[in-house]
Amino acid sequence: MEPNDLTIIVPVFNEGAGFAAFWNAVSSNLSVPFHVLVVYDFEEDNTVPIAQGIIAAGETRLTLARNQYGRGVVGAIRTGFDSVSAGPVLVAMADLSDDLAKVESMLDLYRQGYHVVVGSRYMQGGAVEGGPWLKQMLSRTAGTTLHWLRGLPTHDATNAFKIYDAAMLKDFHLESRGGFELNLEITVKAFLCGYRITEIPAVWRDRTTGKSHFRLWKWLPAYLRWYLYAFRPRNLAHAAASRP
Repeated sequence: MEPNDLTIIVPVFNEGAGFAAFWNAVSSNLSVPFHVLVVYDFEEDNTVPIAQGIIAAGETRLTLARNQYGRGVVGAIRTGFDSVSAGPVLVAMADLSDDLAKVESMLDLYRQGYHVVVGSRYMQGGAVEGGPWLKQMLSRTAGTTLHWLRGLPTHDATNAFKIYDAAMLKDFHLESRGGFELNLEITVKAFLCGYRITEIPAVWRDRTTGKSHFRLWKWLPAYLRWYLYAFRPRNLAHAAASRP
């Protein structure tokens, strides 16, 4: 891969039933060079043989990696981050919930100089289709209040569907250990450090295959921690030496 090619990190947990459809969706929506890194927790994960079959058929844009931080989505995403030293990094789910048709537009914004590009469910033009209403209400409230009360340049700081600058990620000590609150942590730290953040409307659709492993009540205290962290003073000079 070239340094500015897109890396897509996909944390999985038994997504075998839908992974072929996910791969087809990625391949059909992207005309730019990309590489998909699928990160799994254990060898028996039923995603692994499906991905191996695609690779065996000659696909060079797909790689498997085992979670190096122990089981869980945070470790899977961090394992993916460790593999990329430069360029754009997209976190996407294998359940087809993310709006893959928006990836190239997100990539265009990254190449205009933004360090975080958010696929936003809660800005004008974004939407949520299906899923638990309480989870949606809490994430919408968190995202919109951080935007209006704290000035974050996104209405959807909690969403996992984002492009990050890999060099920026190396600048952070990532502390999350629970679940998807990692994405809120990164967005909040990027904002406080003066990195450039933008958003594009995206539609999130509830999965049609497999089982969700989102643990709202277990992870809620960690989300609250990073929500409150966002109100710390900013250090705008921190990103002065970052990518233009």
